[in-house]
Amino acid sequence: MSFVSKLSAAAHKNKSLLCIGLDPDPSMMPVESVIEFNRSIIESTADLVCAYKPNLAFYEALGPLGNEALARTIDCIPTNIPIIGDAKRGDVFSTSTFYAKAMFDIWGFDATTVNPYLGSDSIKPFLAYQDKGIFILCRTSNPGAREFQDLPSASNFDVEPIPLYQRVALQAAAWNTFGNIGLVVGATYPDELGRIRSLCPNMPILVPGIGSQGGALETSIQNGIDSTGKNILVTASRSILYASKSSATFAKTARKEASSLRDKINQVRHDLGFDWPDVM
Repeated sequence: MSFVSKLSAAAHKNKSLLCIGLDPDPSMMPVESVIEFNRSIIESTADLVCAYKPNLAFYEALGPLGNEALARTIDCIPTNIPIIGDAKRGDVFSTSTFYAKAMFDIWGFDATTVNPYLGSDSIKPFLAYQDKGIFILCRTSNPGAREFQDLPSASNFDVEPIPLYQRVALQAAAWNTFGNIGLVVGATYPDELGRIRSLCPNMPILVPGIGSQGGALETSIQNGIDSTGKNILVTASRSILYASKSSATFAKTARKEASSLRDKINQVRHDLGFDWPDVM
């Protein structure tokens, strides 16, 4: 099953556009074991999400034990739920070829995040995996995003320059031959999210920045959903994972937070005239 199909099926089954980031921080975890922590989070939220998104930095920082924890975390996730390997890879063609192999052939992720700064040859090895999802960094959620992403960019076809993030969106649309490209656009920039959706009406958009980063949930959903009321993945990590510091209640509290966020997303969709069908 392709990533797009798997994502759609999981979203409809769980009536959810929520993606939980599995970002284990030992300094914040109420238990010592990353594997135990992730397993508990997954078991308590698997019926509430459309995807999980482990950020590889949190595992790589733990060395060999982190790689083992990531592998076992992947094994804990139900096979019907897509997994996005958040690695933000991107390099010259030969190196990107091995990055793509690592993400898809070795780890077996259904999708990954990719940095487009090096241009098309750095993206091509990922696109070769036509059944996998490729989320290209477009308008990131961090405060420093403006330093480069707002810079004016012009081509021979423009009447006037457009911001670089819009150029990235347009180029991603041009690369989307196999229909497996999505974009990463932060909820901390909801107006830009709306402009990107207008440029790329049918692409899935991964929307980080909700929760601890203070992103605008309602406006991001209004501006980010497509004409069917879907095609965004609202991702949250710390606000769900660390809602409780108690080893006895962290999983239960994480479920409560995840359920609340899913319901808020669905309420916005409902107010806009979109509801999940009882049957796919």
